[in-house]
Amino acid sequence: MIFLNKNISNPVFDLIMPVITSKDFLTVIGVILIFYLLFFGGKRGKIAFFVLLFSAGMSDAICAQIIKPWVGRVRPSHEFIEYINLLVSKGGKWSFPSNHAANSFAFATVLSYFYERKKIILFLSAAVIAYSRVYVGVHYPLDIIFGALTGYILSWSVLSVWVIVKMRELKRGRIWVWYANDTPPSI
Repeated sequence: MIFLNKNISNPVFDLIMPVITSKDFLTVIGVILIFYLLFFGGKRGKIAFFVLLFSAGMSDAICAQIIKPWVGRVRPSHEFIEYINLLVSKGGKWSFPSNHAANSFAFATVLSYFYERKKIILFLSAAVIAYSRVYVGVHYPLDIIFGALTGYILSWSVLSVWVIVKMRELKRGRIWVWYANDTPPSI
């Protein structure tokens, strides 16, 4: 924690990381992404949006409402403020797991399924968002690791349900689930 938060601290990251981790910045990015998916993404974008809605919703709720209160790990910004470089407000009391990490990895997982060519940039962005939480002093490294794993696993669970629904609908001859440019396979 000290190494990732204080020892590699520098003036450039001290300016950038609080912006990357801010809810306002992430909300703007999320709204732009949702607008794009719904209005310019075609059928693929609309389906991706709804899968994303379930994935991120589950990830956020499970982390914030179930795991955080159950584990009860206090944030470093509340516990060790004299030892860390705190660049943002202290945040809520509970630290484990990081909702930012869980949600950003949920987004990256779902969007990389639907837009495979963007996989690297999506996961790099999720990793930067997750790391920013340690850098600004509100999470321990294990918080972001577990948050990222939680978002990833929950998203793949939702994606698995989506694939089952998609295959069932295709078997029934319903092509509302098909979003590729070519014709759906006959099953």
